[in-house]
Amino acid sequence: MEIATDRFDVLIIGGGPIGLACGIEAQAAGLSYLIIEKGCLVNSLFNYPQTMTFFSTSERLEIGGVPFASINSKPRRAEALEYYRRVQQKFSLNIRLFEEVGTVEKQDTGFKVTTSKAVYRAEQVIVATGFYDIPCMLDIPGESLPKVAHYYHDPHYYAGQRVVVIGASNSSVDAALETYRKGAEVTLVVRDSDIGKRVKYWVRPDIENRIANGEITALFNSRLTEIRAASVDVLTPAGPITLDNDFVLALTGYQPNFSFLERIGIDLAKDASRVPYHNPETMETNVPGLYLAGVVCGGMNTHLWFIENSRIHASQIIRHITGS
Repeated sequence: MEIATDRFDVLIIGGGPIGLACGIEAQAAGLSYLIIEKGCLVNSLFNYPQTMTFFSTSERLEIGGVPFASINSKPRRAEALEYYRRVQQKFSLNIRLFEEVGTVEKQDTGFKVTTSKAVYRAEQVIVATGFYDIPCMLDIPGESLPKVAHYYHDPHYYAGQRVVVIGASNSSVDAALETYRKGAEVTLVVRDSDIGKRVKYWVRPDIENRIANGEITALFNSRLTEIRAASVDVLTPAGPITLDNDFVLALTGYQPNFSFLERIGIDLAKDASRVPYHNPETMETNVPGLYLAGVVCGGMNTHLWFIENSRIHASQIIRHITGS
């Protein structure tokens, strides 16, 4: 394993938009820094559905003062990938991709960070790892079958198939509509009594009309209890039913890597939110010199932080580090 001889002022874990924003702020402040990303550049965005449209307008996704021009009122995934790649190139950000952080050890001065490829030293560490890497599991029989997916990419794959989509969030509704339009027979299984309140306002009428017309079947106040190779069991208000089924899209949400946060010494809230401890003014955690940035700050409250409202974390952190 490579032992890095350089000692950085700041080491940033996560090469998503907020990690890049932290690198830009560190660079502007004259600090030495390194961004480490376990996947490709803006890895979480890369894993979004190929047809995804952002809720926000392009200017609210901008970082580093670089304009984000889009041909649409709300940009698509492909445009965002291109934008953040160009931002990385513009600033020549110091980033190492496809390298996963294993440990972050507090030492007498600074931190020792061990990755899958090297060992680094840094005065401060920023964790900007997001929450999209770990799906919330159903914990039911059959969830490990190959027909079950916790990520949705392209609707064409499900053409002509009997698809169960679990959930009523934006990702679930988008998947239900898109696979239906590619010829899938879609059943939406929802724990609550209605479509989620945060579903995009321009999408809600579409899914409600498809359900009202019988084009998409919706089972509200229901949940899957078992998945088999050619069928699924659903507990509904009228009792248990069995549906013939080819694929299950279990789009039940995602969560931060809590075990990693705990392993590096960050305290988590004892309630269901599991919010990592941090000072909202400085973003410093209970470990001096260790900071949080971006959506990871919300714990299980994954609806609190987005690119557009967590961009400010980068400047908050660097101001605290430099004392400016």
